[in-house]
Amino acid sequence: MIKSLNSPHVGRVKALISSRGSKERGDSGLFIAEGIQCIKEAMQSEYGPELQTIFCTNSALEKYADVINQATCEVLSISDDVSRAMSDTVTPQGLVAICKIPKSEFPVISNSSSKFVYLSEIQDPGNAGTIIRSADAFGFDAVLISPNSVDIYSPKVVRSTAGSLWHIPVFQGVTLNEIIDWDCQFIALDANAEMPISEVRADRSVVAIFGNEARGLNTSQGIFGSKDSIVPVKIPMQGNAESLNLSAAASIVMYQLANIPTS
Repeated sequence: MIKSLNSPHVGRVKALISSRGSKERGDSGLFIAEGIQCIKEAMQSEYGPELQTIFCTNSALEKYADVINQATCEVLSISDDVSRAMSDTVTPQGLVAICKIPKSEFPVISNSSSKFVYLSEIQDPGNAGTIIRSADAFGFDAVLISPNSVDIYSPKVVRSTAGSLWHIPVFQGVTLNEIIDWDCQFIALDANAEMPISEVRADRSVVAIFGNEARGLNTSQGIFGSKDSIVPVKIPMQGNAESLNLSAAASIVMYQLANIPTS
C-alpha cells in the first residue's frame, strides 16, 4: 500500500492535476480521471482513453470490487490520506486513474448525416464537459475544440463529461479554417440571429458552432461571411430570463439538430 505523501506516485498525479497541469498533460500524454463512473466507462470503451494505472483505497475496492477486479491495467492500493492528496475533489471516492490521451484520426465526412460540435474559445470546464456529454447523448460524431479554449483533459472537464469522454472523439487546437471547407452546413448559435433553430433544414452533414461564454462568437473576424453555409441561429425564449447558460443552450441546439428535418 502507498502511504507516504512523498511517494513519486503522488507527485506524478499532483503534477497532472495542478493549475499548471496542462503542460504536464501535453508533455506526458497523460491525464487524471477520478471516480467510479469514469473508470467504468474507460473499461467498457474500445476507442477512448486507455487506463494506465488505477489507485484505489481499501474502502473503494470493497465497494467497487466488481469493477476494479476487471481491470487489466496496474492497480495500486493507497491510503485515505494519499487518496485525498491525489484528488481534485472535496469528497474523494478513493479511486484515481492515470489515463492515456488518445490519438484519434481526425474526422472525415463519411456520409450526409454526420454531426459535429465546434467550440470556439470556451473557458468554463463545466460547460465544456456538459457539452461533450450532450454531444455523446445526441449521437454526434465528434467534438472539435478551438485554440485558446479550456483544456479538455483537465480534472474538472473530465469529471463534467460523466464518462462521455470515452464515447465520443474530442480534438483540441482545431481552427475554424481547418474545417471551413467541409461539405457541411454550419450552424452558429448567435443571440442576435433572426432564424430560430427550429427552422433549420439540412440535406448534408452539420457542424454546430458555439462561442465563448462571455463574448459569444467573434463576428469581427467575419465568421458568418467566410462561408455562405454558415447560418446564425437563435433559441427563442418566451420567459423572462435574459439568456441561457452555454451548455444548456448548446444541448437544446444539439437535440434539435439530432432530429433535424431534411429539406
